[in-house]
Amino acid sequence: MGKGQNLIINGSGSYPGGIYDKVSIRGEGTIVNDVESSVFHVYGTSEARENVKTGSVKIMGEADVKGNLAAAETLVMGTMIVGRNASLKKIKILGLLEVGEKLSGDVATIKGSISVKGDVEYETFDSSGGFDIKGLLTADKVKIALRFGQSSAEEIGGGQIIVKRKKNSILPFGKEEGTLTAKVIEGDDIYLENTTAEVVRGNTVKIGPGCQIGLIEYTTELKNDLSSTIKTKTKV
Repeated sequence: MGKGQNLIINGSGSYPGGIYDKVSIRGEGTIVNDVESSVFHVYGTSEARENVKTGSVKIMGEADVKGNLAAAETLVMGTMIVGRNASLKKIKILGLLEVGEKLSGDVATIKGSISVKGDVEYETFDSSGGFDIKGLLTADKVKIALRFGQSSAEEIGGGQIIVKRKKNSILPFGKEEGTLTAKVIEGDDIYLENTTAEVVRGNTVKIGPGCQIGLIEYTTELKNDLSSTIKTKTKV
């Protein structure tokens, strides 16, 4: 992308956008125009007032991108806010990611938390943290480990969907378990624990402990834990 020109911000101030090799912000920096770079690293506080396109994003501090963000590799250990769409091919979230519109890519690993006002679309979505998705979460493989708090999505769709309780290693004696809430969960192969959903549709559906389901529609097989509540079951 860049031709060797770097943008290194150690103090504070506003800087123009443009094409760079490396952008590194250790102080408090504002980038006023579109920026394109091979590397975009924030250890302090940054604001990009328009769009960011980069190869590698690493956020150890706080980053606010007002427009769209596109990146091949993303690691968030601090806080990142994207005002519009985030096209992030491979992400690992250990801190907090907030997206104002759609989040999409190939592989998502969520150990911290994400908040997305639109849809989330990945090939593989693996969460052992928490999420609040106002739209549709869709992936070929959805794997959710519920450690603490409440995760929610309007709808969840995928090939294989696995939702399991996971003991919180930080608070091993804590009684609170994580929960998942969704209006509709639809997939080929579904296994759920600690899940509240209005409708679950699948080929093979297995309901583990701690679930409250309004309607289940299945085509091949349904198994359910007797401790879970299912109002209506229909083979279609």
